[in-house]
Amino acid sequence: MLTQRLVTALLLIPLALAVMLLPPTWLFGGILGLVFLIADWEWTRLCGLRGAIPRLLWLAAMLALLVLMVYLQPRAWTWTLGIALGVAWWLASLWWLARYSFAASPTPENRLLKLILGLFVFVPAWLALVALHGQERGLWVLLAVVVVWVADTGAYICGRLFGKRKLAPRISPGKTWAGVYGALVLGALACVLGGWLLDLRHPHQMLRMLVLGLATVAAAVLGDLIESLLKRQAETKDSGTLFPGHGGMLDRLDSVFAALPVFFIGKLLLGL
Repeated sequence: MLTQRLVTALLLIPLALAVMLLPPTWLFGGILGLVFLIADWEWTRLCGLRGAIPRLLWLAAMLALLVLMVYLQPRAWTWTLGIALGVAWWLASLWWLARYSFAASPTPENRLLKLILGLFVFVPAWLALVALHGQERGLWVLLAVVVVWVADTGAYICGRLFGKRKLAPRISPGKTWAGVYGALVLGALACVLGGWLLDLRHPHQMLRMLVLGLATVAAAVLGDLIESLLKRQAETKDSGTLFPGHGGMLDRLDSVFAALPVFFIGKLLLGL
């Protein structure tokens, strides 16, 4: 299993780097739109939506929303508002985590609620990605994703070495507070280093990058927990089987979906 996970990771990382840095923004947005639709397909299964036709119709609705946002792109405030709504959802998700049994029963009302919440997961993240890609030839996108990757690595290492106190045992038994601290420290340092490489080297700029990194990693932890909660309510281990040893697209990007809107809005508010 470990070898399978390593091979998958070695194949995915160069592909992800190429997608982030090589194509123009319009093509990048199209590629990521497809990726997000795949993740939303997995989300519909976790929500309990059955049958290919209903799930495809829901994906068509999300695609129509993405197309509408492209049409509204000249009105920059619409994109900023859409991304800000994503940040608001991730703040509100703390309430759901505190009441983890909320919407657990497989009723039509709960299913619809989770489907709608999925729009707040995917659409703001896509808007943030495309908006960031137009800055510094995709380097800001790369930095946001690298911060999450480094944070995930820090969480794994610190969790394995020092993890004793569980973070949310009823939602995700494997996560520990030590893992969170490791994620925050390494992710924030990666953000500062990335800012330094982008020529943000004044002490005030480095301090703002530190704040941005901490906020981004905190959001990434929320994204991971919400997906774990959804999988626990759906009584499944992985969102899908797209990547051998790594689960589905949603399993790979849950942290990124939450981190991107916070990274974009934080960058905007901090004047970076």
